[in-house]
Amino acid sequence: MKRGKNIIGRVARVNGPVITGESTSSVKMLDIAEVGEEHLIGEIVRIYDKYVTIQVYEDTTLIKPGDQIYGMGMPLSVELGPGLLGTIYDGIQRPLKEIEKVYNFYIERGIQPPALSRDKKWTFSPTVKKGDMVKEGNIIGTVQETSLIEHRVILASGIEGTIEDIKKGQYTVNDIVCKVQTDSGLKEVTMVQNWPIRNPRKVSKRLPIVDPLITGQRVIDTLFPVAKGGSCVVPGGFGTGKTMVQHQLAKWCDADVIVYIGCGERGNEMTDVLQEFPELIDPKTQ
Repeated sequence: MKRGKNIIGRVARVNGPVITGESTSSVKMLDIAEVGEEHLIGEIVRIYDKYVTIQVYEDTTLIKPGDQIYGMGMPLSVELGPGLLGTIYDGIQRPLKEIEKVYNFYIERGIQPPALSRDKKWTFSPTVKKGDMVKEGNIIGTVQETSLIEHRVILASGIEGTIEDIKKGQYTVNDIVCKVQTDSGLKEVTMVQNWPIRNPRKVSKRLPIVDPLITGQRVIDTLFPVAKGGSCVVPGGFGTGKTMVQHQLAKWCDADVIVYIGCGERGNEMTDVLQEFPELIDPKTQ
């Protein structure tokens, strides 16, 4: 993620992770704001008169009134593209393995390494050809991200026109894989997209729920069956085994991809996940 360069205000008040700033330029709700010279990442959650309230997602120690606030001019977003699978991120999509290589076991404040590798090359195979008409959401090519998962590269929002150039080859996520001639000019397309986290991904239709999700836990599959494409919740008080059930479902259910979000988990529980999951053998890929 690029750092914000435009100064949009100055810090007026600090209350833990909540920063009140006096705005010196126009801002928008839910845009990214970076606080101080370390560019601590936050989000504008309130605008009142000339003041803005920023929720900072890092330690705000040493931030003081008068420090500058920078604006990115875009909402809080994530990077989508080949390379997400098998990666461990923190809550604002910073890759922990890449951070460890530079800073060892500590996450330094304000660091913003790219979420997806800019060096690794992927084999891009087009599914459209020169002269084809395309619009946002169309699949323009595929990448075999793992032996099991095919990553489909789709056209970003706001692009519609005719394919001007597209070729098979080895590309990084930042390389141009396709050019589209639109009414407003030639658009260059890469394999990475920045997607606002609060905007749902567009879908053409909702598929009906038909098949059961085999969890591998007989008591759940027999008494509380879960549907593929559905959702479920495990209620209970502290220490009743909710996280253990979550671990078991993540390890043994009949799914091709597991996205494990450890929100509010204690450190030892997350450590168990990070130690155990890499040792599991997937019968579909062994």
